[in-house]
Amino acid sequence: MNREDKLYTLSHTLMLLVASFFWGTTFVAQSLGAEYVSAGTYLALRTYIGILFLLPFVLYRDSKDNRNSKEERRQELNAFIKGGILAGLFIFLASFAQQYGIAYTSVAKAGFLTALYVVFVPIISFFFGRKFDNKLWICIALSVVGLYMLCMKGRFYLEMGDAMMVLSAIGFSVQILAVSRYSRRIDPVKLTLSQFIVEAFLATIVMLVLEKPDLASIHSALHAILYAGIFSSGIAYTLQSLGQKNLNPAIASIAMCLESVFGTLSGWIVLGQKLSLREALGCVLMFGAIVLSQFLGNNEG
Repeated sequence: MNREDKLYTLSHTLMLLVASFFWGTTFVAQSLGAEYVSAGTYLALRTYIGILFLLPFVLYRDSKDNRNSKEERRQELNAFIKGGILAGLFIFLASFAQQYGIAYTSVAKAGFLTALYVVFVPIISFFFGRKFDNKLWICIALSVVGLYMLCMKGRFYLEMGDAMMVLSAIGFSVQILAVSRYSRRIDPVKLTLSQFIVEAFLATIVMLVLEKPDLASIHSALHAILYAGIFSSGIAYTLQSLGQKNLNPAIASIAMCLESVFGTLSGWIVLGQKLSLREALGCVLMFGAIVLSQFLGNNEG
């Protein structure tokens, strides 16, 4: 890569690192929310909060849009609908599986298994004809080893909640690739809004048909829902759409899987939880994978 490409990759990777920070700290909020409300209710409410948070920014950016061509507007509307449906469907499936499964597994396992999209993204990319520097597999391997050291303690085995987390990782992989595709065709903030509209619609159906939410339970989970809605949905997913624009999705997935690191570090700093040498080495390996990816990858996914 030339100097401009490296600066572009670095700046957009930093956006994804900030996004992964908010996602990592949201794991605790998700776990707390699951104690009071079901998965569909939690997802619907946090997504509506995300929509309300984003709407003023979308309206402002739209008012500054100087494109007058009907064809440009038509193409953007087409990307808004198609991108929203594809990314929104899979972010709903992934988030629902994650929120449902987190009640039946540990937060550590949830962090490890969800972040396996770092492996699934390049594999799915390969089958759809995407090409990237094969040396990135070194970064991916470092990330997976780091994830395991960070999250897993004792014997590793899969239960129902763990299987849901693997399904979640596959769903997030497709969502990452969808954002990579459509963030080139539409304002990334609008893309984030469009996928949230689809996710909120699907989550509301689940909430009303399969669940029985009550105000007392929602009030108990409100702090967790607000944090997830503003920081994870509103801010982090917008940064994802901005950061992934013209960035190799394999590099993007490596950056975003650091949510597990930030989840562990926030528990250590804020909650006073212990950080073992094994966990610290896992963090170092994952950060090392991010640094190495800046030298090995290309921008274009």
